[in-house]
Amino acid sequence: MQKRLVTFDLDGTLLDSAPEITAAVNLTLASYGIPPLEMKSVIGFIGQGTRELMRQVLASVDPALPEDALESWLQDVMPVFIREYENSVGTLAQPYPGVEKGLVTLQQAGVRMAVVTNKEEQFAQNLLAATRLLPHFDMVIAGDSLPYKKPHSLPIVHVLEQLAVSVEDAAHVGDSRIDVQTARNAGITAWAVPYGYNHGEPIELAQPDRIFMSIEDLANHVVLAISA
Repeated sequence: MQKRLVTFDLDGTLLDSAPEITAAVNLTLASYGIPPLEMKSVIGFIGQGTRELMRQVLASVDPALPEDALESWLQDVMPVFIREYENSVGTLAQPYPGVEKGLVTLQQAGVRMAVVTNKEEQFAQNLLAATRLLPHFDMVIAGDSLPYKKPHSLPIVHVLEQLAVSVEDAAHVGDSRIDVQTARNAGITAWAVPYGYNHGEPIELAQPDRIFMSIEDLANHVVLAISA
């Protein structure tokens, strides 16, 4: 089936941003005298926005901490993390192999594209600009752009409405079960990539409609369907 619109997750799908997120997390922890976490631990917390990321980080540091104490600590920590992440965003992140070529292929074929991420807008925009991916996209919907974020259907539905594309003509691609569920909730095709984060789980368990080894492979599939 031909697709006129592809929406993309950001972290773990377009960009390997774990190194700079881990750096910001560990600089934050260091300011409290806490030893650094390994990147593989931080990767398991990526995907639901920075506040939930740090909530899970702090919970892993002190699993016995009561919920009210955790919330109080989180309130104290978030300004520190935001400062550290503002300083590091876009400094270490790199597009995955095939991303840039795939986006160019889709753009040249006239396919509309949008980013739908749970990362806050200030970070998403800066990250896309720093990695020179921003010009490829018609829209960027961040975790704080709308009243609801992924896996709620609203971010995808909003893109469909703004770009006047039907659900049959759209697909969402991501690296996690959250992305697959988002596509399902919005009634569009759910695609996935096998790299990325996905909370340490194989993406096959989320049962996407199709798995592509790279964004370049996805782009070639979309263009082939258009030209058929």
